[in-house]
Amino acid sequence: MTNDSSITDFSGSEPKNRRALDAVDRRIVELLQADARMPNNAVAAAVGIAPSTCHGRIRALQECGVIRGFHADVDPAATGRGLQAMIAIRLHAHARSNLGTFKDYLAQLPGVESIFFVTGDRDFLIHVALADSEALRHLVAHNISVHPEVAGTNTSVIFEYVSVRQPAN
Repeated sequence: MTNDSSITDFSGSEPKNRRALDAVDRRIVELLQADARMPNNAVAAAVGIAPSTCHGRIRALQECGVIRGFHADVDPAATGRGLQAMIAIRLHAHARSNLGTFKDYLAQLPGVESIFFVTGDRDFLIHVALADSEALRHLVAHNISVHPEVAGTNTSVIFEYVSVRQPAN
């Protein structure tokens, strides 16, 4: 199992070779969502198939894009990035024709955890984790707001984050 931190394509196209999931595939995905470190033989036993068959199914789920990666959930505060925020970004109308390039720009900015292309009066919503309010101010004032495609931003500091998926013990 590899760690893949790929960014979702905003083109709207579905990954090639997407296939329908059967009950065994769905159970494998459910188990790995609960505990991505669950050993293959334990997943196989839980779904009632041979470990080699389970390994093949997991690889197939990765190849067709159902499983996009396996990730460590790290507390940003433990790595010196204790201030988290959501930044809503509205682009100028003429800039909306090149969303991929702007998404790539956002992805390389320091502290960006996630990027969402959204509906409504904003175009992007980004989740950032930074050292402090000065770092947040610098990111917004010197990297985002001054970008020629940006018409406006709105920043909300996150006081508390509650995960709805709890890893299995």
